[in-house]
Amino acid sequence: MEEAGWLLQLFEWFEASAPGRMVRESLWMFGVIEAFHLVGLAMLGGALLVVDLRLLGFGLKDSTIAETDRQARPWLTFSVVLLLVTGTLLFLSEAIKCYYNTSFWVKITTLPFALGFTYFVKERFARTALYTSAYSQWVASADLLLWFIVAAGGRWIGYS
Repeated sequence: MEEAGWLLQLFEWFEASAPGRMVRESLWMFGVIEAFHLVGLAMLGGALLVVDLRLLGFGLKDSTIAETDRQARPWLTFSVVLLLVTGTLLFLSEAIKCYYNTSFWVKITTLPFALGFTYFVKERFARTALYTSAYSQWVASADLLLWFIVAAGGRWIGYS
């Protein structure tokens, strides 16, 4: 119980921070940040899907997996940075709500696994892969599943 108290105090501190108050008290800032967050989500989805679908053997068959990954990587990295910045600002504005929200915990717990898998497993594999294989299909499926959990958790934060 003591640990939960400490964590709740941390979340209260986050929400009381200057950025948290600024976003929460502004008439328009939350909506603008949310809009950029959604743009980042669309970019992330596109960068992930183009490589994952190629790993699964669908689409862009004129390019190797490595070439597809090389072209998508800058978009992926930019979108991850954009999502982390905007997501942090959105979180700070309603940290207490997030503390009590199961969907938030699903998202925030899965996010490091999705990032780690994408950058350290999928990216390493895709950089050298030329053609679809059973392993490439497993990698793509695992990547899509992890990001689906992150996205579903994020989407359900607003509904719970």
